[in-house]
Amino acid sequence: MATAIYLEHYLDSIENLPCELQRNFTLMRDLDNRTEEKKGEIDKLAQEYIAKVKNLASEQRVEHLQKIQNAYSKCKEFSDDKVQLAMQTYEMVDKHIRRLDADLARFENELKEKLEVSGYESTEGRAVKKGESRGLKEKRASRGRAKKCSDEDSPKKKKIKNSPDLSDAFLPMQPSDVLDMPVDPNEPTYCLCHQVSYGEMIGCDNPDCPIEWFHFACVDLASKPKGKWFCPRCTQDKKKK
Repeated sequence: MATAIYLEHYLDSIENLPCELQRNFTLMRDLDNRTEEKKGEIDKLAQEYIAKVKNLASEQRVEHLQKIQNAYSKCKEFSDDKVQLAMQTYEMVDKHIRRLDADLARFENELKEKLEVSGYESTEGRAVKKGESRGLKEKRASRGRAKKCSDEDSPKKKKIKNSPDLSDAFLPMQPSDVLDMPVDPNEPTYCLCHQVSYGEMIGCDNPDCPIEWFHFACVDLASKPKGKWFCPRCTQDKKKK
């Protein structure tokens, strides 16, 4: 999948996000206003109760206290609705952040695969060209021997410089580059880079390892190694012991 397609799909997914955020923030502001009005009503009812409590009958006292209790309940209901809206807004934004993280990791893997394939094809092409050049030299040498020509009559060979691999033209993408963004404080972080989990990861076989999980790129791994694997920190600690 090309970069433009990743970008197009992501932009399509967040097209309605500003409108949804604005709607939620408007509702939260409205709930704030209604809560403030209800708090003013509670203060007024409390002042009336304190001023008239000595002259009120027991039934009137209960009725007045019930009004205050109902106002408090309504105020709590508004607060709960606001908390739910805030959580919904957070999840809405976090969902798009997680999708962007996944797309970036997937794009990085695809780019690495393309660079590996291009590097293999480039090496194979140079080997074919080298074989053709060798065959051409042998033909020229046999033709020169048949004609008994001197070496001075043979054409001068031009030295061909090997072009660098395509993989050398690009700097490898590091996880810290693609995830250089604010991290959810509630989401656990891993690895030596202290980032969230994404892409391929490997666990350290030391049960007492303080980090436990590592990104492949951060520990210079392209594929899962066979047998037990220990992180650089645990390996260093073992050598010290």
